[in-house]
Amino acid sequence: MKLTVVGCSGSFPSVDSACSSYLVEADGFRLLLDMGNGALGELQRHVGLYDLDAVFLSHLHADHCIDMCAYFVARYYRHDGGRCAPIPVYGPEGTEQRLTTAYADTPSASSMSEVFDFHTIKPGTFDIGPFTVRTEKVRHPVEAYGIRLEHDGRSLTYSGDTGPAEELTELAADTDLFLCEAAFTAGKENVPDLHLNGREAGEAARLARARRLVLTHIPPWTDPRGNLADARAEYDGPAELAAPGAEYWL
Repeated sequence: MKLTVVGCSGSFPSVDSACSSYLVEADGFRLLLDMGNGALGELQRHVGLYDLDAVFLSHLHADHCIDMCAYFVARYYRHDGGRCAPIPVYGPEGTEQRLTTAYADTPSASSMSEVFDFHTIKPGTFDIGPFTVRTEKVRHPVEAYGIRLEHDGRSLTYSGDTGPAEELTELAADTDLFLCEAAFTAGKENVPDLHLNGREAGEAARLARARRLVLTHIPPWTDPRGNLADARAEYDGPAELAAPGAEYWL
């Protein structure tokens, strides 16, 4: 299983990174986790526009899903080779309506579903290609999910956006790589059920006994080095910051 960080900025793109988007590959299958602002352009550095096999959207805030509107254009209006067959898209209740509203001028109310095969996420276990997938609802102002992917005895857990949550710790139990958001600064922001700070991300990794921690979704106004130091104060395993283009083999 290979993880490539396409974008890792939180809330809006930074000068160095698109918003959240992560490519996971196994057995030739390519699954994209989230497609936030700027991600579609960066994605093409790593995979062809029409070579994805499925997309998972953790929640419907723009910094995790808005480039799906641009991806709709690429798939719906492709003339060379004809229109693409629908690609599976896994998202919370209302994903099709959210993207249609965001685009605002689709040819018809059902145009999105002509190129995206929408599947509604609920907490549970299912398969996406070669991956065994487990999803759990996490704590955010909108319906949001963390996801655990398992393949060939290895596991990757992605938090999505969340405040501290027992559900997340359980989802990440003994995971090989914990890709965890750390948007807030400890002692500065304290909004319940919105985001984790570095200390809380480190604590979650420690409680989950994660084997490796990668911090992501850090907004441009937040000092990532401070958040990493806070995480390392709570978690004594390998910990680092996500960076565009970084690759991890599991």
